[in-house]
Amino acid sequence: MVDIGAIRCPLFVPANRPERFAKAALSGADAVILDLEDAIAAKDKDSARGALRCDFTSLPVIVRVNAIGTTWHMHDLAAVAGLPLAAVMLPKAEDPAACAAVARLTGKPVIALVETALGLAQARAIAAAPGVVRLAFGSIDFCADLGCAHTHDILLPVRLELVLASRLARIDAPIDGVTVVLDDPAISQADAGHARTLGMTGKLCIHPRQIAAIRAALGPSPAETDWAHRVLASGDGAVTLDGEMVDEPVRVRARAILAASS
Repeated sequence: MVDIGAIRCPLFVPANRPERFAKAALSGADAVILDLEDAIAAKDKDSARGALRCDFTSLPVIVRVNAIGTTWHMHDLAAVAGLPLAAVMLPKAEDPAACAAVARLTGKPVIALVETALGLAQARAIAAAPGVVRLAFGSIDFCADLGCAHTHDILLPVRLELVLASRLARIDAPIDGVTVVLDDPAISQADAGHARTLGMTGKLCIHPRQIAAIRAALGPSPAETDWAHRVLASGDGAVTLDGEMVDEPVRVRARAILAASS
């Protein structure tokens, strides 16, 4: 059983480019997402579906299918049902019952991609739907749907809601959306760092150049790890460390940091 919650840096690859599959698996990503949706022109949907495979890697393989209501959706579900995938990624997730149906029809866990106003309004119910194991944020589509700017401050409440929805449903923390800038890894790192401060634990990648920077941002820094060790060595009850109070909630945070660094 693949631990979907442990995935931090999944990399998208167009499903109609099988010559790129193995390269994606060797890029440093910790999962590969074969994309049947946005990366594929309508005329290429059928051939892309026929190119799906999982035998190119031991990493988790995820397939992003086309959205519910499209011409291709049910054909995609039939195709992925026969593959040993780690999960199915469902775009434009808006209906909890429909998300559960995708899990039931494919026999695969579902990563629900929230990228519309309705999807956000239903995020808590979607996170709790049977078969949904994780939420992901389709931030570019979300901004297009609402007509808002794609900035940290504007999207702050959206990301927090996805984190809260995941926690309430007791599923793993969500995966943040893509950074569209490809030639400056520092921007990917800053975006991933921002997502991490809000409680997200993964970020969708669209180019191998982004992966190392995102990995660095999503993991604890040496200073955080050192702090966590010192907190756990400080004893029990309420104590003072570096001029600040340490009690059990602080130790819970310290344990989480060390778990993330292992």
